[in-house]
Amino acid sequence: MTMSRATCRATARLTGMIALGLSLAAAAPSREARWTPAWGASQMRLDGPNAEKVAKAGAATIRQIVHLTADGATIRLRLSNLTGQTPLNIGAVTIGMAQPGISAVTALQPVLFAGERDAVVPPGAEIFSDPIALPVARGRDVAVSLYFPQAFTAPTGHSGARSTTFLVSGDATDRAALPDAQKIGGWWGLSDIEVRDAAQTATIVTIGDSITDGYGIVDDSNTRWPDELAKRLAAAPATRGYSVVNAGIGGNRVLLDGLGPSLMTRFDRDVVARPGVTHALLLEGVNDLGVLTREQPVDAATHRAIVRQITFAYRQLAERAHEHGIRLIVGTITPFQGNGYYHPGPETEADRQAINRFIRTSGLFDGVVDFDKALADPAQPARLLPAYDSGDHLHPSAAGYRVMAAAVPLALFGRAPQRR
Repeated sequence: MTMSRATCRATARLTGMIALGLSLAAAAPSREARWTPAWGASQMRLDGPNAEKVAKAGAATIRQIVHLTADGATIRLRLSNLTGQTPLNIGAVTIGMAQPGISAVTALQPVLFAGERDAVVPPGAEIFSDPIALPVARGRDVAVSLYFPQAFTAPTGHSGARSTTFLVSGDATDRAALPDAQKIGGWWGLSDIEVRDAAQTATIVTIGDSITDGYGIVDDSNTRWPDELAKRLAAAPATRGYSVVNAGIGGNRVLLDGLGPSLMTRFDRDVVARPGVTHALLLEGVNDLGVLTREQPVDAATHRAIVRQITFAYRQLAERAHEHGIRLIVGTITPFQGNGYYHPGPETEADRQAINRFIRTSGLFDGVVDFDKALADPAQPARLLPAYDSGDHLHPSAAGYRVMAAAVPLALFGRAPQRR
């Protein structure tokens, strides 16, 4: 059948309108979900007594509790096999609301991966879960239960959880409580929890060593100095829009691997790669200084070299942060004279003072937090004030951690950006 000229023109116009609509739809950017880290932990290979317990358990469930710093209705998990040499099989995962130190879970629901309950994490990699409809709030805790159908013999995770974790044989992911579980420490195979379109629009990563990781706090108390900082941020109208991720690793060093990868190795992964990070607050260097002379004295040239290397590393980290629009705030290294593990002498104290002068005066950073001044004994500035000393003359007490959080000027962060 032959169409009339009018019909042809109408058909052409309709075809053109459809094509134009399709091209506009393709050109118009769809609004992507914005994810905010609500919790995270720096990943490392786990070993020691707890790792031995996990390996001996064979097929087992690990239920771990984490404390959130963001609000929202939808979350996702990031699971990690960063230090693994073989694929990590995940048999099942659930999540629910929890309380610190207690295995019981409410609002328990499955976690899926492309619609399936099981997943495989390739060696050296991490994976995200599907979005999970679970309303969460800053200051609340969730429990993540991972079932490993094979023995977890080369685990990736975080050893310094300062939180009770529960280990039980078999697949217990759907059980509301685990009264028969062993209590262990650490976080296992879990690196992040993120909230979609959270009330918080920006994230601060605190990155450092055992002082940031919270060495010495009471387990399940959530009283590390970054925890106390998160409370201050939440209480101030201008800073309520920030979440906080703690990227501390006990024993960590700026320059060399040890307990976990060095700061220089992990900075991109722990800070730059996380979504929505606007600020990093760095406190690290005491272990570099302490290890230098722990076994024997070194000469003056070696002392000068480590000061030069650490300050050079700080310069590099500032450049890396600034390339990605992240503001780097650096804390002065805190006193540790009298520590029996490192037994620092006057030369080490001189190194600490030289690095702290650089931090205070270089002008390279977007802010300085004078943790040294906040914690030092005015009568003996190379030592912690006794009230802020946990007893080992290196790690702060609970009061010391509160003072550290109070020493951070909230004006360094400004008002969190509005969501677009």
